[in-house]
Amino acid sequence: MHRNELLLFKTFKILNMTLKNRVNPWGKLHQHPSKKAMLMGNRGGRLHNSNKQIIKQWATQSWIHCLTTFGNIKREVFGDSYSELFFLDEATALSAGHRPCGECQRKRYQEFKKIWLNINNAGISISAKEMDKRIHQDRINAEKMQHTFQANLSELPIGTFFEYASEAIVVYKENCYLIWSFDGYQKKIELPQNLIVTVLTPQTFVKMFDHGYVPNFHSSASLKII
Repeated sequence: MHRNELLLFKTFKILNMTLKNRVNPWGKLHQHPSKKAMLMGNRGGRLHNSNKQIIKQWATQSWIHCLTTFGNIKREVFGDSYSELFFLDEATALSAGHRPCGECQRKRYQEFKKIWLNINNAGISISAKEMDKRIHQDRINAEKMQHTFQANLSELPIGTFFEYASEAIVVYKENCYLIWSFDGYQKKIELPQNLIVTVLTPQTFVKMFDHGYVPNFHSSASLKII
């Protein structure tokens, strides 16, 4: 194969590849063809190389989730700027450790920050950079893996993700638990209230849910409880 043919083949392969930019509730990046994502986001910069391959898990401690459309902005996914990541919904994004963007989701960010400041006794105000630093300590452990904790299922507020039988399950309503997937919530599952589970959502965010911050869910969630 000649050099020009090889370059053309390489370009075609990149343009037609499924990018590793779908994020699950464990905060892991996956190659998945789903187009169901309600939100996009980033981890503070570029995570991919010139071949659009992921080479690191985050660039800075500023992990955010954003609207998929904002004004007239158009972007090449995995271009020369930050790496665009996609989330099924806000509950998923928060479980993965991503807060609302302060630009495209200004009101949501202000609501988030107000409750975060309150439960963390952080005073009247704090910079986004300092807040992100403290959130990062809550979502990533010393081994640079997702920080999880154990809790009684009955104590978890709406919006919290936990792991059960290798599945990511969300508390959708009181005593209502739904199995997550990239394509939407799959089905309702019955679980005993005294079950001790591994919680995926960062502990600070779980506390925020208890103080009035209710994450938005993908429309598939409401269809599973009819």
